[in-house]
Amino acid sequence: MKTDKILQQAEKTCLEQGGRLTPKRRHVLEILLEKPQPLSAYEIAEHYQQLLNEKIPAMSVYRMLEFLISQGLVHKLASANKFIACSHIACDHGHETPQFLICDNCQSVREVGIDNRLINALEKSIQDNHFQLNSPQLELHGLCQNCQSH
Repeated sequence: MKTDKILQQAEKTCLEQGGRLTPKRRHVLEILLEKPQPLSAYEIAEHYQQLLNEKIPAMSVYRMLEFLISQGLVHKLASANKFIACSHIACDHGHETPQFLICDNCQSVREVGIDNRLINALEKSIQDNHFQLNSPQLELHGLCQNCQSH
């Protein structure tokens, strides 16, 4: 199963970075990998209960998500306060800066890479204007190809 392979790579990534993918963290990541739309911590807690018949507080989910984000396994979509699994977990090559194309109709999200030279130029322009950028992540809203054709 593709998800199992991705979870094995995620576990390896955590170990290489000095972290540990505990069973609960693994289940949270698995939920995000299986869902096509980004989820809030509360939605993850609901899916967790349905999947494992075990209640988990949303605050615990937030802590697990913080860990998964720190390991580069999950991204937070700030505009929606929702979370999505990184689409490059199983890759073993360098990545460009992730950007997110968010469909306002079906809520699907597509992670795309933006050339680091473009991001560097953007960051330089921002610095030249005496502004400190906290994150180079862009969230672009519009309509996905499927919703455009309907």
